[in-house]
Amino acid sequence: MARNIQSLERAAAMLRLLAGGERRLGLSDVASSLGLAKGTAHGILRTLQAEGFVEQDPASGRYQLGAELLRLGNSYLDVHELRARALVWTDDLARASGESVYVGVLHQSGVLIMHHVFRPDDSRQVLEVGAMQPLHSTALGKVLSAYDPVAHTEALEAERDAFTPRTVTDAVGFEEILGLTRARGWAADVEETWEGIASVAAPIHDRRRMPVGAVAVAGAVERVCGEGGEPRATLVASVRDCARSVSRDLGAGRF
Repeated sequence: MARNIQSLERAAAMLRLLAGGERRLGLSDVASSLGLAKGTAHGILRTLQAEGFVEQDPASGRYQLGAELLRLGNSYLDVHELRARALVWTDDLARASGESVYVGVLHQSGVLIMHHVFRPDDSRQVLEVGAMQPLHSTALGKVLSAYDPVAHTEALEAERDAFTPRTVTDAVGFEEILGLTRARGWAADVEETWEGIASVAAPIHDRRRMPVGAVAVAGAVERVCGEGGEPRATLVASVRDCARSVSRDLGAGRF
């Protein structure tokens, strides 16, 4: 049986202690409550403070929970609320389009697939929830990079690998794509990440009108795109309608 890491257990116990009872606790209070030596408690508190999980009041020297925990908590709630709100709309989009539907969010310099609806046919498919996709070449990634400043920075600072001959890797060309994405409200990936595959994505916003994710339809190029090689207008409209519906359910109002 694997052994737990003692320092992590102590840090977790410390955060739980600070989350309940008094708003702020002194070093002695923390140490005595957890049965730790003051030096040990102080070392853990300083580490948590450096990571933003704990804050120290300059006047009293007492400790309280930090803003980083609030940010992580909000992120957790946002992602799970996003998936819950997207369930019905993405099912409808998959049925209407006949293609696979994905919902992605920014995570560690890439796109995390947090919801995936299978293409509604009898073909063998693999669930891609938890998979990571690149920011610079996928439709989901382009949308996030166009609307989310953090994703934009991550995409520019990361290595932009050429997955196919159509992948745009230079910064100037990538910025032009993002400008076009913002101007028309959607992004496309036509064989830029995978040969033979095309996708269309649109942004999802929350009640603060902040971009919290993106929804995309993906499938074979001959089905997603028309004769001119551009995504079919009806498909683009369906993806945008889905994104707007999820955004409205998240409290964003009309776009």
